[in-house]
Amino acid sequence: MGGRLTILILGGYGTFGGRLAMLLADETRLTLVIAGRSRAKAQAFCDALGAKAETVALAFDREGDVERQLREARPDIVVDASGPFQDYDDPYRVIRACLACGVNYLDLADGSDFVKGVAQFDAQAKACGLFVLSGVSSFPVLTAAVVRMLAMGMSRVDTVEGGIAPSPYAGVGLNVIRAIASYSGQPIELRDGTHHGLAESRYFTVAPPGRVPLDRIRFSLVDVPDLKVLPELWPSLKSIWIGAGPVPEILHRVLNGMAALVKKRWLPSLSFLAPVMHRAINV
Repeated sequence: MGGRLTILILGGYGTFGGRLAMLLADETRLTLVIAGRSRAKAQAFCDALGAKAETVALAFDREGDVERQLREARPDIVVDASGPFQDYDDPYRVIRACLACGVNYLDLADGSDFVKGVAQFDAQAKACGLFVLSGVSSFPVLTAAVVRMLAMGMSRVDTVEGGIAPSPYAGVGLNVIRAIASYSGQPIELRDGTHHGLAESRYFTVAPPGRVPLDRIRFSLVDVPDLKVLPELWPSLKSIWIGAGPVPEILHRVLNGMAALVKKRWLPSLSFLAPVMHRAINV
């Protein structure tokens, strides 16, 4: 390897994968393999990146023979920034292939069941001397870090409430929208009963220390890994609620209304609206 580290980013020219590549682009000791279904799009991204790191464009089919593709690419680390992880027929295909090929793995998954299920590979990964990390994103990594800090000195934690208030100027990829649409209005089983994604809301005021508080923000329940992972870290939890507060609020309320139609079974799902939702949010 000559001291170089090869990182293969699945979904490397997408919203989150592309942002990761941009953050790593100036590291001269890296080889960044930008992978996705289209090699042409991967190559165009590499050309526009202007990276000091070595870049390689690669067509990669995560539903195909992943093990063979990994052996040909020979990465040290695979970062799966594709998705939506909730929709894959065989969600852990890439993880199993990485373990078989001796490749470290991490992903930016936001599907609660997917992230919780990755624990089944822990013993095998440790035996192979590899790391397999899931949900390495805002949820649940930052949430868990904040709860650990706030819980210092407490004998127990009964309730966790949290949320993320994304900037209206932050890019949101289609795969993220597809994931949101897939659980909107669908039942989410929590410790205190059955809830429904994006069909229930709460208001919180973000008040940074020493700053003027922001206006009240409407947050709606989202199906994120925190809902499954945090209760395992804090077994005393009686309830947990995690929301998202996208703006403008008028679009947020429209989404709440559509989720309510799914909850009432007037619509089977919002998945068919994902492209329209993506355009509305980003335009």
